[in-house]
Amino acid sequence: MILVTGGAGFIGSNLQAALYAASREVVVADWLGNAGKWQNLRRHPPLRLVDPDELETFLDSHPPLETIVHLGAISETTATDGDLIWARNVTLSQMLWKWCTTRSVRFIYASSAATYGNGAEGFSDEFSTTALRRLKPLNLYGWSKHAFDLWVAHHVERKSLTPPSWAGIKFFNVYGPNEYHKGSMISVVKLKHDEVAAGGPARLFRSTEPGLADGDQKRDFIYIDDVVAALLFLIDAPVLHDLYNLGTGTARSYADLARAVCAANNVPERIEYIDMPKNLQGQYQSFTQAPVEKLRRAGFTAPFTSLEDGVKTYIQNYLVRPDPYK
Repeated sequence: MILVTGGAGFIGSNLQAALYAASREVVVADWLGNAGKWQNLRRHPPLRLVDPDELETFLDSHPPLETIVHLGAISETTATDGDLIWARNVTLSQMLWKWCTTRSVRFIYASSAATYGNGAEGFSDEFSTTALRRLKPLNLYGWSKHAFDLWVAHHVERKSLTPPSWAGIKFFNVYGPNEYHKGSMISVVKLKHDEVAAGGPARLFRSTEPGLADGDQKRDFIYIDDVVAALLFLIDAPVLHDLYNLGTGTARSYADLARAVCAANNVPERIEYIDMPKNLQGQYQSFTQAPVEKLRRAGFTAPFTSLEDGVKTYIQNYLVRPDPYK
């Protein structure tokens, strides 16, 4: 049995769909709320849905878990409630790590590319307190993920007890179906599709970096199917004890993304540049790119989907259809 926290969310529900298709027993810990998030699980309901506030009680019942995949978190990069973020993103993660350690259960957890800040220190997924302490996240969310990475490194380097196999995953810019409940944190692909499908231009932020052209801000965009493939590999891989980047290894510009969205919608290219909101200035990553050599060395060999192919698949197989869910 596999427990997926955040299993009704974007990445979690896509993973749960793949596990369901493989006839794996899955328990999901998440809130469904009233924003239609239940539809992420409509085609593949879990064995059990656990209220996150009752997660410790559930774990105290000694469930026969083989793996916990911990994806649940407050992921808004504009979040400001530091106490709540610490409780949900750090304290809960620490509790699950300790539980997996005492019960000898495999643990896979979500970190984030937001831990890299503006990228001044590069994007190496080297796992050590020395390497991690060089990073300077730009927002509270990224800092909370960074804090847990450091906590793990502290325990590992001091040879404290650890789960029998564990992996931290630094997700880069993931896009794809089942993200529709995310509000302001929805992917740029979905936002640009909505603009173009409504007959308008794809609107992008003007550059705030000296010498960087408008639209030339770059991110490592990764399609959700590639993320799920990597997570399935990690769930069943031999023993792991490391932190891994998960992106494609190739940075692409927002202008490239906008062009791919226009092409997938079969409309002429039309891009308009607007000023960046003040609340994002100083917290915006103008470049991210995931070195993925460590994940490859661990044995993950599946190819990554190109930006053009991923955008086309997402739009034509999901977004333009009456039922866009996985």
